[in-house]
Amino acid sequence: MSDLQIRAMRGDDIALAVEWAAAEGWNPGLSDAACFAVVDAAGFLIGEIDRTPVATISCVNYDDRFAFLGFYIVRSDLRGRGYGLRIWNAAIAHAGARVIGLDGVVAQQDNYRKSGFALAYANIRYGGIVAAPAQPSDIVALDGIPLALIEADDATVFPASRSTFLRAWIGAPGHIGRALMREGKLAGWGVIRPCRHGHKIGPLVADDRAGAEIIMQALLAAAGGGEVFLDVPSVKPEAIALAESFGLAPTFETARMYTSPIPPLQLDRVFGVTSFELG
Repeated sequence: MSDLQIRAMRGDDIALAVEWAAAEGWNPGLSDAACFAVVDAAGFLIGEIDRTPVATISCVNYDDRFAFLGFYIVRSDLRGRGYGLRIWNAAIAHAGARVIGLDGVVAQQDNYRKSGFALAYANIRYGGIVAAPAQPSDIVALDGIPLALIEADDATVFPASRSTFLRAWIGAPGHIGRALMREGKLAGWGVIRPCRHGHKIGPLVADDRAGAEIIMQALLAAAGGGEVFLDVPSVKPEAIALAESFGLAPTFETARMYTSPIPPLQLDRVFGVTSFELG
């Protein structure tokens, strides 16, 4: 174990982490690596033995109060040797005194509790094949909306400012964003992106289910339908009902956990989580 060297990822290292996530069945987006890297490159760590990667993790510092942990993977043939704990501790140290959030897979949730994380709620991935619906009216392209409006709306549903990430996420190759305006105000918005398999929708934020449904229809129409995934907070019955109304079914579950309480959020407006890796 003394041979393990931990360092910040460089260049293609983040792409490697995404490849490992794909091998674990997490189905990352095709442009995820580039978007994730702009937030906090120093928060992506890799553990190596003789310059060979054996473990990855990220703990992205969004601001001076909040961080989000993801990509916690140890190579399957080297698990149980303490490498995971060492790179975990390095990631936690990078966050400092910040509150840390994560989406924990079922197999690791007890370990996360031992590290001081407490369950907030479960997120459930819904998936299925969807026919492309007709493009609804009153929908506009998200990149035509001033970023300041999107940032202000995002601040009601996410514990930290993430303007750099949002700019990259909305503008990434293959990402399609749509927004719903009501009486001159942003009533909802969402992004759909191509993944290794099908497309994922996230985030999907709206004032009500009717608005969320219109945005989801617009996103599916723009992407041409097909296999689609939506990560839904289990404490949001209307989001579950929305997913089921499109014929989607549960495929995967995580636990959203935090090390300390976060500021109150308008979780009732969240119909789709942005990413299990970055929150």
